[in-house]
Amino acid sequence: MSAHQYDHGHTVAGWTGFGIVTVGAAVLALGVCTGSGVSRAAGLGIVLLGLLVTWALHLAGWGKPTGRRPREQWDWRVRDPEAGDGHPGCLGCRLAGRGRGRTTVAESGDPLPDPLPGSVPAPRNGAGEPGPVGAGGSSVR
Repeated sequence: MSAHQYDHGHTVAGWTGFGIVTVGAAVLALGVCTGSGVSRAAGLGIVLLGLLVTWALHLAGWGKPTGRRPREQWDWRVRDPEAGDGHPGCLGCRLAGRGRGRTTVAESGDPLPDPLPGSVPAPRNGAGEPGPVGAGGSSVR
């Protein structure tokens, strides 16, 4: 059971990323204060490493999905059981190629509706469509 009343999102991925990025920010700040380009580059590299490690841990199930989790998953040492398929609406999962192609139609299992009988597809040559704004040639003045 968690000591917190709310699901703050304390996860292995979050704490690990926070620690690495904090060290990177300190090295970067030291480089800014001393004027050392090497320290600034090292600090930026450590920050980038922290972002990549956090992303990898999230994809491995040590992060959390967007929103509130069930109470039994609030402890920071609990892996996310849904991480393998990707979280809906999660940028990190979409960047990894997970969760693409999910639509409400595909999830519901309903077939796509047929077009209306007797309907004619729209012309592809632009006939009957207004021209671009500011192109002139309008007959309405």
